Amino acid sequence: MAPESPPEFDETFVEALDLLLRWRRDVRRFRPDPLPAGALEALVARAALAPSVGNSQPWRFVRVADPARRAAVKAEFERCNAAALAGQDEERAVRYAKLKLAGLDRAPEHLAVFCDDATTAGHGLGRATMPETLRYSAVGAVFALWLAARARGIGIGWVSILEPAHVAAILDVQRDWSLVAYLCVGWPETDSDTPELERAGWQARDPRAGEILAR
Repeated sequence: MAPESPPEFDETFVEALDLLLRWRRDVRRFRPDPLPAGALEALVARAALAPSVGNSQPWRFVRVADPARRAAVKAEFERCNAAALAGQDEERAVRYAKLKLAGLDRAPEHLAVFCDDATTAGHGLGRATMPETLRYSAVGAVFALWLAARARGIGIGWVSILEPAHVAAILDVQRDWSLVAYLCVGWPETDSDTPELERAGWQARDPRAGEILAR
């Protein structure tokens, strides 16, 4: 059987991909409208196309629909956020308090992404010297999901102000699963190609971010 010919991505596609990358933003303000039936499952299927160390595919997705569990995660966020606020100096605390750092209150979908640290898939290939690549692989799946969502007009918000072990206990997942990301998923209230934290004056783009060092 002759090998399949790879697709050719023309300049129009490349420009659209560049535009997608610029418009992939962390969303904190959602409309409460539900996503179409099957939309979340379709995004997860795209996420599963991400690369993984040793082809281990260690990502595990948990759809959080139970109101009690959602409320417990929101309470955990509020606890962690209060601690983070208390750790700011006075000037920055005022600015921090004004930031909206999660869309837990309105996003129609909550999706927790875990890494199965005990998976035997991949037979350990590529992990002997860098075992953290297993979790990096799960991060790659998150990014693939993010791009797939943005291409369909769906927003993603990554809630990182959480204690991973507490969230794992709230969701009652397997002991060998570690939380990589807790995502809010839904329709954005507004769209922008500028990060919200940049718009709020918290952190501008670092000019070093796109640099390549020569050694």
